[in-house]
Amino acid sequence: MDMKPIPSQTVGPFFHFITDAASIGCLVTDSTKGERIRLFCRVLDGHGAPVDDAMIEIWQANAQGRYNHPDDLQSKELDPGFVGFGRLATDSRGICGFETIKPGRVPGNDGALQAPHINVSVFARGVLKRLATRVYFADDPANQQDPVLALVTAGRRPTLLAQLRGEHNHWHFDIHLCGEQETVFFDI
Repeated sequence: MDMKPIPSQTVGPFFHFITDAASIGCLVTDSTKGERIRLFCRVLDGHGAPVDDAMIEIWQANAQGRYNHPDDLQSKELDPGFVGFGRLATDSRGICGFETIKPGRVPGNDGALQAPHINVSVFARGVLKRLATRVYFADDPANQQDPVLALVTAGRRPTLLAQLRGEHNHWHFDIHLCGEQETVFFDI
């Protein structure tokens, strides 16, 4: 008997129909507290080509380091002018951009403070389950003590670091779905 591999069942060519639903690219208002930033995410396939119909969701703490979620019971102040969640489809260049703030430090499971980071979920054709990763900010001194970042081998940590480009707090984060430069994804 000759066994031939068959393709796995994936999200099909219809995926792009859902990427425009419920877009949220601006997480801030005029009253939001904290350092304003723009986060540009670029999704690339294993050959470095842009993925033009992916969807990126971000979830983050406010500038004080508190999530707008009932499970976050910290005494830190909630910011009524900050949403904390965004969702955008990538464009023809594989890019989407969020208006947000640099998040504050949040405690980890052991109580140790984590470096400022943004949680990212990636949805795309060919991806059965969302891919979960994090965006850390390059050159942030708190990265050295982050317990989650410490779990990643030193050679792979750069795949989790957004780079500051330009003069206006524009951070750029490349998400490589596979290949030699594959972004670190977490099994959560």
